[in-house]
Amino acid sequence: MPIRKIVNKQLGELLIEGCVINQQQLDKALTVQKEKGGLIGEVLVELGFVKEEDIAQALTTQYGFPYLPLANYEINPEIVNIIPSRVARQYLLIAIDKVGNNLTLAMSNPLNGHAVEDVELLLGCSIQIFVSTLSDVKGAIEKYYKDKE
Repeated sequence: MPIRKIVNKQLGELLIEGCVINQQQLDKALTVQKEKGGLIGEVLVELGFVKEEDIAQALTTQYGFPYLPLANYEINPEIVNIIPSRVARQYLLIAIDKVGNNLTLAMSNPLNGHAVEDVELLLGCSIQIFVSTLSDVKGAIEKYYKDKE
């Protein structure tokens, strides 16, 4: 299932329109991205031009994924353990809820269709995605999987 934009604008364009960055900052980030690779959002964060929350909010606007800050969110450990530690760490995602055959995941990169497909195949359930910051997802993985692997 391909992921479709609900707002047909690039991430950088949305950040400029929202007065989060300016054109010069975007140009610098695009140059760094060409040299070193990586996702433009991650490059903008590394350069200190934006906060992770800004990227998560822009992805919410661009693709319609709901945003969920995980820092103060308590997750049932039984839900977390539905996904093996190695899968959570590999794809940087964490299970946050399950109702029937529907599993809700928090991911920093909700556009990683391969990760979603792998989890669907592994668990045989439908996936709903929430966007969280990379720091939040890593923090939750460390918190809930600290004793595993």
